[in-house]
Amino acid sequence: MNVVSLASGSKGNAYIVEQDADALLVDCGLGPRIFKARMSEFFSADIRFHGVLLTHNHSDHISGLKAFLKSNPDVPVYANEMTADAVVYETGVSPDVFVRFENGQDFDVGPFYVEPFSVPHDASDPVGYLIKGKKTYFHATDIGTPIESAGKKFASASLATIEFNHDSQMLHTSGRLPSLIRRIVGPRGHLSNDEAAEFITKWASPSIEKVALAHLSQDCNVAHLALEAASSALTSKGLNGVAVEVFCQDKVVAL
Repeated sequence: MNVVSLASGSKGNAYIVEQDADALLVDCGLGPRIFKARMSEFFSADIRFHGVLLTHNHSDHISGLKAFLKSNPDVPVYANEMTADAVVYETGVSPDVFVRFENGQDFDVGPFYVEPFSVPHDASDPVGYLIKGKKTYFHATDIGTPIESAGKKFASASLATIEFNHDSQMLHTSGRLPSLIRRIVGPRGHLSNDEAAEFITKWASPSIEKVALAHLSQDCNVAHLALEAASSALTSKGLNGVAVEVFCQDKVVAL
């Protein structure tokens, strides 16, 4: 199983889970030109998308969905009821493209088995996903609080993408409005490096092989700080052999 980030951050998010040319797209926040260009860097033309999984309705996760569906009209979009309704309203895509699920309701998409789970974020009923194929992949990129239910999913994964959004000191000295800082650090905002590291420390298990650090703030974080926090957390669990990658805003990165 391959996990590839086409973009990760506040300007756009799109992630591909692929095995044997069968694929799922997790979120679609890239325009068609950039999407196609970055796809071609890693994947051949025979890749088969079995579905789009939406985590939530913020624009950096859905702004490219309408264009993607125009080029891939037979690919269904999976979302819970509130997310689907919000995306229809915000993007103008047809409600008929959606396969709607309830959080906690597992389902099959092509060769993949998908387990959606609720996460705390300031959106319409946001979720993360545990995706099972030849490997088990955990995905949680916008999560304000490192909750136990998400941790239990992470503990079963061999591959994982976890939000490392900001360095707390950089955020508080960034000059951003106090209201924005309160939103980011709030229980439905974004995880700091330290919070994400604590999540790994508490829940990482010997099954984990690779971890990607996602949704890094371009203004309030730097890759080496996130890497140091994640690596220290894994080392504290005796998991020194786990590969760690940083997913970037402006280039393709494979886990």
